[in-house]
Amino acid sequence: MTLRTVGLVAALGLAACATPQPSRDALPAMVAIERAAALAPGAYPGLFVLTVRASGRQDGHLYLNSETDYRDQRNVSLEIAPVAQGQLEMRLGAPVETALQGRRIEIEGEARRVRIDFLTDGRPTGKYYYQTQIFIARGDQLRSVD
Repeated sequence: MTLRTVGLVAALGLAACATPQPSRDALPAMVAIERAAALAPGAYPGLFVLTVRASGRQDGHLYLNSETDYRDQRNVSLEIAPVAQGQLEMRLGAPVETALQGRRIEIEGEARRVRIDFLTDGRPTGKYYYQTQIFIARGDQLRSVD
């Protein structure tokens, strides 16, 4: 190998090391769902990885979803508190939902199965579904891995 080839191989090796990758112990969304359901009404703490496919806002909270339909039983929904939103926007330099749309992210938190009641005029109808949620209180609980 020439000196130039050795330099190129070394530079590529360093670049590969700098690219964030999901941690080996990060669990995919389906595992988070299964473990949260098994421990319900408790929560499963861990490190999780998912791709952000949709987002929404309600009552000042931002929700990032692993599926396009947040009611899908395969969905994991991240509920991001306003303080964490601000921290993430400062770090990402853009609104969280814009910066992370379509990105693979790693989350440290507790996966919890939550019952979501359907409401009519603010009152439960008796119909409901379950959603797996991870609450994000701090911006450092979440990072992009692509």
